[in-house]
Amino acid sequence: MAVVSANKLELLQIADAVAREKSIDRSIVIQAMEDAIAKAARSRYGSETDVHAEIDPKKGELRLARHMLVVETVENPANQISLDDARKHNPAAQVGDTIADTLPPLEYGRIAAQSAKQVIVQKVREAERDRQYQEFKDRIGDIVNGIVKRVEYGNVVVDLGRGEAIVRRDELLPREVFRNGDRIRAYIYDVRREPRGPQIFLSRTHPQFMAKLFAQEVPEIYDGIVEVKAVARDPGSRAKIAVISRDSSVDPVGACVGMRGSRVQAVVNELQGEKIDIIPWSPDIATFVVNALAPAEVAKVVLDEDKERIAVVVPDQQLSLAIGRRGQNVRLASQLTGWDIDILTEQEESERRQADFEKRSNLFMEALNVDEVVGQLLASEGFTSVEDLAMVDEKDIASIEGFDEETAGELQARAQEYLAQIEAEYDAKRVELGVADEVREVPGVTTKMLVAFGENDVKTVEDLAGCATDDLAGWTERKDGETKREPGILDGFELSRDECEEMIMQARVKAGWISEADLHREVEEEAETEGEETDEATEGETDEEAAGEDEAARDEGAEDEAGEDEAGEGEPETDARA
Repeated sequence: MAVVSANKLELLQIADAVAREKSIDRSIVIQAMEDAIAKAARSRYGSETDVHAEIDPKKGELRLARHMLVVETVENPANQISLDDARKHNPAAQVGDTIADTLPPLEYGRIAAQSAKQVIVQKVREAERDRQYQEFKDRIGDIVNGIVKRVEYGNVVVDLGRGEAIVRRDELLPREVFRNGDRIRAYIYDVRREPRGPQIFLSRTHPQFMAKLFAQEVPEIYDGIVEVKAVARDPGSRAKIAVISRDSSVDPVGACVGMRGSRVQAVVNELQGEKIDIIPWSPDIATFVVNALAPAEVAKVVLDEDKERIAVVVPDQQLSLAIGRRGQNVRLASQLTGWDIDILTEQEESERRQADFEKRSNLFMEALNVDEVVGQLLASEGFTSVEDLAMVDEKDIASIEGFDEETAGELQARAQEYLAQIEAEYDAKRVELGVADEVREVPGVTTKMLVAFGENDVKTVEDLAGCATDDLAGWTERKDGETKREPGILDGFELSRDECEEMIMQARVKAGWISEADLHREVEEEAETEGEETDEATEGETDEEAAGEDEAARDEGAEDEAGEDEAGEGEPETDARA
């Protein structure tokens, strides 16, 4: 091997050349050489000998030394030296010190040289891998350009110049084919340190890949004037991107579309013709959902904020347009907004309202023993349950046309009597199931819940304290490619996961597992954490609200101009909605 037999100048020249070629620090290469030479020397002096090599980084001089530990009684002469012998080299030596004994230069054989070479190669490879990981771990979220090095079982290996990356088959666009030597642009979504070296994973289907492409094509996005709020993609087919402007004089949709669609067309070409809907983002979720469902027209929306569901009513002839081919339009709109969207026609919505009205009317007729007219009157006034009727002020009932105070009092009395009867029935069922009385004392627990607990073998406070939140609220898991929801004990009681968790914690307090002080401490810590997150987000939210107000007041002429620019290009694969 040339390294160990080279002269002083050659040692430094080799170190410089390797450092430049592998893009690593020169000192790492010199350290690798020192370790290699020391290992080769140990093969001559014995493996137990503690040999150290040192190369002067400026002159290239090589020094070999054997390190000996100063001891009172020598047990291993290969790496130990007595105190008397040590003081011959250094009169101030003490037990526990290390004495360096200089060794003469050696001529290394072929086997020792080969072993030294392997050490250098290994050390340099480790340094190169560490350099590659350190370089790319902070570039997650960036777009990189590379050249296809090879294709393995559909996975594309990309040469990035200073490292290799891989685009897995499921991260490529459908029907997209790359060959050796092709240029490729992709998004870094993960960098992992693995035994075989750092793995850099690229994607062309990631939603943020589209957002980054727009940032490259649209100066307003790069400068922060226009912000991409959300992206939803069906890779290779269609996508929706929501944008907002922080400057009232800049139309976010028009900025992304560009003159005659030039900017959006550049992104479409990169994504192999993927259709892109550009929609204005709005802080009002109802407005945002309506925008997201474009090009379908929406007649009415009904929000359920607790479940984050929204029912959208569209004209009968707009149903297929709102749903899209194979549900694509509504699915992308749901991904974009983060809400579950139910699409109804006006006829279906009318039938559902009528069915709900009849159900509530029948409930009042049976529970209060009244005729159909009274039941319908109560349902039409917005009462949804007997509990609502029993808890409301009597004057509110008397104010209904056709009712007086005497009628209102009689209806409330019947409602309370009905609820008491139901309560008694639930309590009897609870006793029959063997649910302990003290479970009722847990805050938030009702008699109807006690029956549900008994039917699921939760009969004591300890049983309830031992439950997990999933046991009460249910959970969602993915099986065979489909998302399936497993019901909880309290399904149908319209309790949130936080309320279920609070009920369990109160049961643990009552069971003596934790104290009230522990519970309050946890609540305070959570509140502090949430407060810090809120403080960090406050400034950004304020800016978004202001931008939303500016956008709502934007001149309609600017929107029309953006639409005319797009229409003038006449390209059906791009659909921008203002």
